[in-house]
Amino acid sequence: MSTPAAPPTTRTVTNHIGGEELAAHGGETFPKHNPDTGEVHSRVARSRAEDVQQAVSTARTAQAAWAATTVAERGASIRRWAQLLERDAEALARIVATETGKAPGEALGEVGAAIEQGYFVAGEGRRFYGRTTTSAIPHRQAMTVRQPLGVAGLIIAANTPAANVAWKAFPALLCGNAAVLKAPEDTPETALAFARLADEAGVPPGVFNVIQGYGDEAGQPLVEHPDVAVVSFTGSTRVGRMIARVAGERLAKVCLELGGKNPLIVCDDADLEGAATAAVLSAFSNAGQRCAAGSRLLVFADVYDQFVELLVDKTRAQRVGPTDDDDFGPVINEGQLDQMLAAIGHAKADGARVLAGGERLDRPGYYLAPTLIEGATLGSDIACTELFGPIATLHRVTGFEDAIEAANASPYGLTAAIWTRSVHRGQEFVARSQSGVASVNGPTYGSEPHMPFGGERASGNGWREAGTEALDVYSDWKTVYVNHDPSQV
Repeated sequence: MSTPAAPPTTRTVTNHIGGEELAAHGGETFPKHNPDTGEVHSRVARSRAEDVQQAVSTARTAQAAWAATTVAERGASIRRWAQLLERDAEALARIVATETGKAPGEALGEVGAAIEQGYFVAGEGRRFYGRTTTSAIPHRQAMTVRQPLGVAGLIIAANTPAANVAWKAFPALLCGNAAVLKAPEDTPETALAFARLADEAGVPPGVFNVIQGYGDEAGQPLVEHPDVAVVSFTGSTRVGRMIARVAGERLAKVCLELGGKNPLIVCDDADLEGAATAAVLSAFSNAGQRCAAGSRLLVFADVYDQFVELLVDKTRAQRVGPTDDDDFGPVINEGQLDQMLAAIGHAKADGARVLAGGERLDRPGYYLAPTLIEGATLGSDIACTELFGPIATLHRVTGFEDAIEAANASPYGLTAAIWTRSVHRGQEFVARSQSGVASVNGPTYGSEPHMPFGGERASGNGWREAGTEALDVYSDWKTVYVNHDPSQV
């Protein structure tokens, strides 16, 4: 049965297919709530397999002509797209802030990161390196060149919606693919704003398409579609495993950037004030909604009590709200908040102690107080499961070897950090940390457009996005031999 029509005061967020903004074929919508207030902010097209089929078919038709343009031309289109993002940065930041509950300044910073990603990827259109090498055969030239895959299915998370679109859409299009992006249910309007600017930048209709909807109703048909050559997904490990199975059945290329339960080690020679500041930022910035959040704090026994006192003070001083005077905002939806509260309750029942926070704030919206938990074992659910919220566990370790063992005692391997004044400890940590990113005397999060990001084990399947390495996700290598006959000169 179709959902009742939205009231006139509620905006409707549509699909964007072939340059047109379209309702779902069935006419259904679902409500998107403002995380700051809990009120309905918009109604969103509830797409299903029929809508995905239309988007993929449109993308497939548009892709050949797009691939036939030079990579420099495609880079120029992406540059224009980034310039328009820069022109409209404040307007886009307002959309991000409203959809996520972030402070305006934080949202504007996120849009800035998307712009920088656009400029970096556009510049790759003037590099796009292959390789020329020698051959063992006389009179033969050997080389490799990149070639597009076809249609890219892009599925992103809602935690940093503007940056997440940029990370996938820009390199996918630069490589000559057309794309269908399944927008997150919680940030649909951000994705639609990108599509409108792509049209204005001169990206041909059908090259970049946006589908709204739920994961099982719109995301899964995209993963299953036989004409989707590559699926790039950012989200939970559970869903990532499903995508790997489904897309793997038809031998599609799959890029998975999944969860994390990232350790931050505090050694007995650390700058404790700096380490506590970094730990608070790692655990609580963006309401802990970072795959790279520092949610396991491993502290040497000799400085444990001193560090915990600093950390608890800094945690209790965190200001929670949607303004630039606040440190972080709400979590993205009520379901996520309920899961976090349940996890805290289970940890307490198992004997863990809440040192700070642990409760929903008494105000509208989906706010959780910044939470520190002590006394949970490293193998407990609270210490092993990604919660994607402002929650961190504290663990006492006896020394460096114990800390390394504890840091690696996780199914995940995305990021890791250590605080120490010893260059020897820092270098040994970098060598032995089982993670895709390692940070010495910094937070667990933070990426730059020209640097690859991704993880090991349950945090990903080996591909990296951002950086030049992202081009490997969205292109295939072709080996080329050119033979010549000297007698014909």
